[in-house]
Amino acid sequence: MNLSEPLKQRIEALVRSDRVVLFMKGSRRFPQCGFSGAVVQILDEVIETYTTVNVLEDPEIREGVKAYASWPTIPQVYIDGEFVGGADIVREMRESGELAQKLGGAKGGEPKALTLTLSEAAKRAVVEAAKDADPGELLRFEVSPRFEYGLFFGPRAPGDVEVDAGGITVLVDAASARRADGVRVDFVEGPEGAGFKIDNPNEPPRVRQLSVRKLKEMLDAGESFELVDVRTERERAIAWIEQAKLLDQAELERLSALPRDTAIVFHCHHGGRSRSAAEAFVGRGFSRVYNLEGGIDAWAVVIDPSVARY
Repeated sequence: MNLSEPLKQRIEALVRSDRVVLFMKGSRRFPQCGFSGAVVQILDEVIETYTTVNVLEDPEIREGVKAYASWPTIPQVYIDGEFVGGADIVREMRESGELAQKLGGAKGGEPKALTLTLSEAAKRAVVEAAKDADPGELLRFEVSPRFEYGLFFGPRAPGDVEVDAGGITVLVDAASARRADGVRVDFVEGPEGAGFKIDNPNEPPRVRQLSVRKLKEMLDAGESFELVDVRTERERAIAWIEQAKLLDQAELERLSALPRDTAIVFHCHHGGRSRSAAEAFVGRGFSRVYNLEGGIDAWAVVIDPSVARY
């Protein structure tokens, strides 16, 4: 790709907007690829603040930054305006200590005081599970950059933050600390069995599943939301939900300009393609995004048998 002067200036402005700048897929709170998430986790261990640029929101920047650095992949890390490398190089720099040295040392001072709450039911479950733990092992809690959770018994590790959760000691690794603050852990019984339930105020919005019955209720009640069909024009000619709008380029631009708290329901044939579209809109910052379970096929079976099945 030939880098035009205006695009080069845009990239340079981004590169110099902060001491550490990460061009990535997704955001610091919600990485949208494993390599971007790995770099976020490494940087979180070393520094408190840095700037991220979501290349998924700007195809021109996504391709342009590759030409700018002569580096074919994303993510890319810049420190003091200098290109450092991608995920593998940053990982190697972390392991050798070079990254901490380049950034002036790891985060100093006392570990951040965290709040982590266990319900009484969770405490009882932990005490019972501790009977099978090895001597010296304590309860550990981890939160990945994608907000995947780990709750298990294990030994202490360097950099752990120790939390007193109502008389039970919980160890949180340094990389998880920011994402774990304020978490509440419960233990609940359900139709599929018992298990821990985690409520994390730091977790970004996720795609919510919506049943066809609930969609019918929303339509009948005249609720305000966008209903979007992500199928092809050929499929839509076979079967359609009257209120849905086809996601063409014009509709994409219209939706992208809406307030980020707009409720949007996506549907396709069976629910797969629409979930991908919904996740993309969550990545754009929309907070009330739904995927229609079973798609228009479920709508035809459960709600409106006049809709053709194919």
